[in-house]
Amino acid sequence: MRVVYEDNHIIIVYKESGEIVQGDKTGDTPLSETVKEYIKEKYQKPGAVFLGVVHRLDRPVSGLVVFARTSKALTRLNNMFRDGEVHKTYWAIVGKMDDGRCKMEDDGEWHEVTHWLTRNEQQNKSYAYDHEVPRSKKAVLRYRLIGHSDRYSLVEVQLLTGRHHQIRCQLAALGCPIKGDLKYGARRSNPDGSISLLSHRVEFIHPVSKEPIVVESPLPADPLWANMIMD
Repeated sequence: MRVVYEDNHIIIVYKESGEIVQGDKTGDTPLSETVKEYIKEKYQKPGAVFLGVVHRLDRPVSGLVVFARTSKALTRLNNMFRDGEVHKTYWAIVGKMDDGRCKMEDDGEWHEVTHWLTRNEQQNKSYAYDHEVPRSKKAVLRYRLIGHSDRYSLVEVQLLTGRHHQIRCQLAALGCPIKGDLKYGARRSNPDGSISLLSHRVEFIHPVSKEPIVVESPLPADPLWANMIMD
C-alpha cells in the first residue's frame, strides 16, 4: 500500500492489482484493513480506527482509492460520488488501434461513446448493446489516445456514468479489450494476473475544507506503462 494523500478527514492510497478494497468471500485481507492498521500505527490510536469505503476498484485494476477518515467526510463523499462531483480519470492499455479490429479513433481528440449495459450476476460480467434493451442501463464514457508502442495503444478515459465493469465492457465492445482482460476478450493474460487499467487521477472539492484536491497515481511497475507515454 502506498499513501498518496492524507489529512484529518480523507486518505487516498494506491491500490496494487490483485488487492481487494473491501472484504469479500475470499477471506483475503482487504485494502481497507491495511489502511486502518497504517492509521492506527502512525497516529498511535488506542481503539478501533474509523475508515469509510466510498468507492471500489475491481480486483485486477490498480490505482487510486479514496477513503473517509471521519463520518462527516464519509457522508459527504458518498453524496459527491453519487452526484458526479468526484471526477476520476483512467488510463487503459489496449490493442493497437490501427489493427483493423479496434473501432476507436486514434487522432488524440476526445470521443464520446454510448452503450446500454446489462449485468450477469452469475458471470460477474456486463454486456454492451448499441441500443436500449430490457434491464439495460445507459453507459457513457469519453476517451482519447495519449500514447502508443509497437503493439499497444494507451488511452485516457473519463466516465460520465458509473456502471458495472463499464470501461472494460465498453472498450471491448469497440473491439479494443484491455490488455490482460480475458473476461472481456483479451487474447492473453498479464503475467501477474492484472489487467492494464489504472485509476490514474482523482479531482474533487474537499468535503470539509472545500479546497480543491487533485491527485495522480504512480504508474504500475510494468515498464510498458512508462514507455507508452507520449512526449
